[in-house]
Amino acid sequence: MAELYGSDAFSPAEIARRVESVGVAKARLPFLQTAMLGLLAGAFIGLGAMYFALVASDATLGFAAARVAGGVCFSLGLLLVIVAGAELFTGNNLLAMAWAEGRISSGEVLRNWVIVCGANFIGAAGLALLVFLSGHWQMNDGAIGAAVLRIAAGKAALPAWRAFFLGVLCNILVCMAVWMAFAGRSVVDKMVAIVFPISAFVAAGFEHSIANMYFFPLALLLKEAGVPLPPGGEALSVGAMLANLGPVIAGNIVGGSVLVALVYWVCYLRGRPGQN
Repeated sequence: MAELYGSDAFSPAEIARRVESVGVAKARLPFLQTAMLGLLAGAFIGLGAMYFALVASDATLGFAAARVAGGVCFSLGLLLVIVAGAELFTGNNLLAMAWAEGRISSGEVLRNWVIVCGANFIGAAGLALLVFLSGHWQMNDGAIGAAVLRIAAGKAALPAWRAFFLGVLCNILVCMAVWMAFAGRSVVDKMVAIVFPISAFVAAGFEHSIANMYFFPLALLLKEAGVPLPPGGEALSVGAMLANLGPVIAGNIVGGSVLVALVYWVCYLRGRPGQN
């Protein structure tokens, strides 16, 4: 297969088998290890979001330049997850492939998703608290804090149906980035595989549930600190955060589990010889 694709990367069929095997291992990690790795992933994605906000705070950049540059910076988050090792809810939507093969149960999938999603929230919100206490948001004459408030206010204003479909589109690209990272044999391979899909979803304005778990808590802290609010900023609240996260998480699951994992399961694993 390597000769067919003209590289030393793993072929798509080999990736499918690797994703399946890794999915089984992830679903059966002990609780403490899963939770700790989930905390790390939430913080890693938060670091990518912090990097994005730095770019977004520069009013001298044009629209497309700011979106693309910010997207490249945001890629730091998934690169840390993949290379350093962590458990990310949106990437773990690929567990649907091992589930479709009958290698893991529905309960094991849901256990992993609940633990990892909850840990991701704690990690992302914890990083938001550290960033707030550090005063990082005051850089560029407070423009970083203003950018975070503007980003969060825009997310809070999304109707549920838009948030859902933006979540679907986001996790198609996130899971494709994870999928292609499985093809790589080196850190450089994985970095190249990750940067383009992730920067594309950020530039397009799609919705990533774990990134939102960083932006909303930081914006709420800034609001409580009396930082001037952008238009619509008055609506920022815990309720607005939950109203956004619900449809975005649902959309992320559909995009990653159905439109990536199950599609590739049909293409490469369904009905193969020796299938369980």
